[in-house]
Amino acid sequence: MNHLVPPSQSRMSLVRLALFVIPTIMFLGFLSGTMSGSTAENIWYQTLLKPDIQPPGWVFGVVWPTLYLMLGLAFAMVLNARGARDRNVAIILFLSQFVINLTWSPVFFHYHQVTAAFFIILIMLAIAIATTFAFARVRKAAAWLMVPYLIWISFAAILNFQIDQLNPDAESLYVPAATSQIG
Repeated sequence: MNHLVPPSQSRMSLVRLALFVIPTIMFLGFLSGTMSGSTAENIWYQTLLKPDIQPPGWVFGVVWPTLYLMLGLAFAMVLNARGARDRNVAIILFLSQFVINLTWSPVFFHYHQVTAAFFIILIMLAIAIATTFAFARVRKAAAWLMVPYLIWISFAAILNFQIDQLNPDAESLYVPAATSQIG
């Protein structure tokens, strides 16, 4: 049975969802990146050859929080669309691609598995595309919020591939641990 909800009540519900979902998505993204060492200070990453299209490090620090904010808002919009056809499929697809997204940084930056990370990002991209189409069936605005993410992870896949090509031994690079001498 469909219940008509006054627009003001629906907006408040969306605001409440967004106030929970957006910080959660952003925090989990931050946690994945930080715990895996995906920072400019990552010595292993600094030793890799980078492609010419590699943006400066600060760009990642601006782009990812913005994308996570947009993803969180899009997801909140879909969660708020109670009773919408295909909502559950959209939720499952979103959560699947987001979990895969959170695995990319540890695989690439912590475990140094550049080739495996490339395949992870391809799977993430495929599921994110499916998520975008599923979101479009629930809330078109949510699908549009996914587009910058699709563009960015497509670009990230190209970077990942090129880094893999430029550094065929990336998985086996030895980076000595930082030490301090007392004396």
